[in-house]
Amino acid sequence: MTTPIFYVNGDPHLGTAYAAINADAFARWHRLLGDEVLFLTGTDEHGLKIQQSADEHGVSPQVWVDHTASRFLGAWRELDISFDDFIRTTQERHHRTVQQFLTAIYENGFIEKGFYVGLYCVACEAYYEESELLEGSRCPVHERPVTEMSEENYFFKLSAFTDRLIELYESGAIRVTPEFRANEVLGFLRQGLKDISITRTSITWGVKVPWDDNHVFYVWYDALINYLTAIEYGEDTGRFAQWWPAVHHLLGKDIIRFHAVWWPAMCLAAGIDPPSQLLVTGWLLVDGAKMSKSSSNQIDPLSVVREMSSDTLRYYLLSSTSFGADGDVSLERLRASYNADLANDLGNLVSRTVALIVQKFGGKAPLVPSLDERNVTLMEFVSNGITAWNEFHPNVAIGAAMEMVRSSNSLLEHYEPWRRPVDDPESAWCLGTIREALRLAALLLSPAIPQAAHGVIERLGLSDLGPLEWRPGGEISELSRAEPLFPRLQKEK
Repeated sequence: MTTPIFYVNGDPHLGTAYAAINADAFARWHRLLGDEVLFLTGTDEHGLKIQQSADEHGVSPQVWVDHTASRFLGAWRELDISFDDFIRTTQERHHRTVQQFLTAIYENGFIEKGFYVGLYCVACEAYYEESELLEGSRCPVHERPVTEMSEENYFFKLSAFTDRLIELYESGAIRVTPEFRANEVLGFLRQGLKDISITRTSITWGVKVPWDDNHVFYVWYDALINYLTAIEYGEDTGRFAQWWPAVHHLLGKDIIRFHAVWWPAMCLAAGIDPPSQLLVTGWLLVDGAKMSKSSSNQIDPLSVVREMSSDTLRYYLLSSTSFGADGDVSLERLRASYNADLANDLGNLVSRTVALIVQKFGGKAPLVPSLDERNVTLMEFVSNGITAWNEFHPNVAIGAAMEMVRSSNSLLEHYEPWRRPVDDPESAWCLGTIREALRLAALLLSPAIPQAAHGVIERLGLSDLGPLEWRPGGEISELSRAEPLFPRLQKEK
């Protein structure tokens, strides 16, 4: 499981956090299933923008990226991103991989020297065709004027792979989620591909071209190869074979051309299989507008974490947006989501269930009853949640878990254990059922809200999350009242 590596020319923002949280949730889900998971993230640290920023701050590029990369590493820890490897493209291991991989492409005859003149966006670190630009020769992503640049370059023969890439997407050999993004890629491919520049002579901050000391590799080529650095391409054939090409690349829609066209073609040129799956997210909008520094509509993810919790932000971003579509977010809706779903529904049900077990059964949790016609429908929510996580639909999976919570609350209201005598069998059946339903809901929610999910389990007197199946009987455990899992947020004055 991979995120794109994040460019270190600014602080982590809500968009980068959204990508990391989605990838983390999928990695956590597959660990729950017992799959062996290698989850990669990291920082992209070369290119013209970095060199310019370092000059502006009066430090070397390496000092600058050490400073900025540490902010991403710290932010991902605050957001509970459970990565297994954090790649930095300035690491020696990455330089070795880039040089070995691109040398293989060069020796296979798919790289040649030429001279390039093109329209370049410094913010994107990318060239654009005139037809791709906005009015006034502006970048379609950053809406800033592009610059005409010319220099001697080495070119990758991307055009040689047009037909092969079309075949791979049409056959489903490379899967794309959501599916409509595959049609977008095919539309681009059917226009025909041009060879592309892959080196620079105008800058020195990058990975050196091993066969020509006057060139460094273009930052996008260097960055894409990070996925191979982590699995020791060219150095450990067993480890590489273990993980490649069974990779799930999560990326934003604005970089789909690089991952869906350039990257598979590079792999084919080097003589390895292309990646198996691309998971493409949409953009996060604030009140319908794209976030930008100039409009002051940004939401700082770490401010939310420090005011509330990482689970609060993770829950909101994963539950309020459909994977692959643009999502419209706001702090007001985040607070409303927390109060309605986490505080009122989940947190309140946990507190009421534990309090009733303490009151009616002396804190000794009733055993979980077997499934019957009264509670078997709860397992439909579990089945729906499993399917949704497996198909990369976190909002649907979270919705299934919360429906299970609400159905459990309806059971509680129907049986009214607080009105029944101590040790009443119907109360035992009701509270035993709800306790197990809450365990399963916590299990389905744990990829999204890992800390709170374990908080639910602890309050229920359980030692772990357990299996994704109904578990009659259960542990003999003593419960005691605890602080609310999700204290309600007060409205801001």
